[in-house]
Amino acid sequence: MKTIEIIISTDGQSRIETRGFTGSHCRDASRFLEGALGKVSSEQLTAEYHQSIQHQPNQLKQEN
Repeated sequence: MKTIEIIISTDGQSRIETRGFTGSHCRDASRFLEGALGKVSSEQLTAEYHQSIQHQPNQLKQEN
């Protein structure tokens, strides 16, 4: 399941955590929130970010 969690601390700092996304899809999904919450001061990439997206190979069949 893909989720985006916004955590706001008592001092007003906000943090966005994404789960269930692989590769750079987490950045794509959370970009609008980053823009709405302000300037990004740091970024910590998770193991999910470094997982490759598994694609099914295209199979082409040539007819004569």
